[in-house]
Amino acid sequence: MTIVFTLTLSATLLLLLAVAMAAVLGWANQAFHVAVDPLVEAINEALPGANCGGCGYVGCSEYAAAVASGEAALNLCGPGGASCVNALAAITGQEATAALPYRAVVHCAATQDQRLPREKPLYLGEPTCAAANLVAGYQGCTYGCLGLGDCVRACDYDAIHVVDGLAVVDYDNCIGCKACAAACPRNIISMVPFKAERMLVVACSNRDGGLAVKAVCPIGCISCSMCAKKSQLMRMDNSLPVIDYDAYRDEGDFAEAIEKCPRESLIYVGKPTPEDLAKLAGEELPDRIKADFQTTVDRTDWWG
Repeated sequence: MTIVFTLTLSATLLLLLAVAMAAVLGWANQAFHVAVDPLVEAINEALPGANCGGCGYVGCSEYAAAVASGEAALNLCGPGGASCVNALAAITGQEATAALPYRAVVHCAATQDQRLPREKPLYLGEPTCAAANLVAGYQGCTYGCLGLGDCVRACDYDAIHVVDGLAVVDYDNCIGCKACAAACPRNIISMVPFKAERMLVVACSNRDGGLAVKAVCPIGCISCSMCAKKSQLMRMDNSLPVIDYDAYRDEGDFAEAIEKCPRESLIYVGKPTPEDLAKLAGEELPDRIKADFQTTVDRTDWWG
């Protein structure tokens, strides 16, 4: 009998406690309720919810509030694209403006083997670009890609990888969130408006003179300004050519400039065109890839 009474009393107390807590939470919900503008809610629902910060705001909800108040344009959401712009225009009653996708571009094209001097000093520090950037002499070019993958770790979309010591963007996955650009300590990653499947970019960030560039890179820009002389959409700025992407129309704008460039600083990035794929149609691949079974031990310089 005592056990039944104890169990009944315990159950009753728990029930009363639950009712009391529910009442308190209900009161708190009413007392501290913050009214949300239905327009902001509708805009937030139309956004992709990536919360990448590429629009310049802290998350989609803050961008939604800025759009609702008229402080932000409708076309700042890179992941959303044109469909998102149209949805926001329908919700807000504003005119839909063209939404060009901004994608990351690495302004360096030199692979590990192309960087001079060939023999690099031994680096035993933290394997990050931020740490290596503080060490003098890590590599000859003080403007080039460090290749230690800070941008790779910053990207949540698997859109950038280090290939042969160089950061390479996967444009099938890139949404233009700017995370890689923010992570690069040398600021050689920028966001470019992609008006076509592939875009011409200046793949060099070295602002030194021609002789200094030749001493550290066989493909870097030597500031000859030939490209700027051959294309009205290019100009020299602090020893480097700059492309006017506002006036950019198509690849024909730069045909003569690319032909006259004595280096390999002007390259196209993005998805290959049908013409590019046709050029590779006749390439034959080997039947089997043979491994050389080398390890890091094989490439180690032993002392003593």
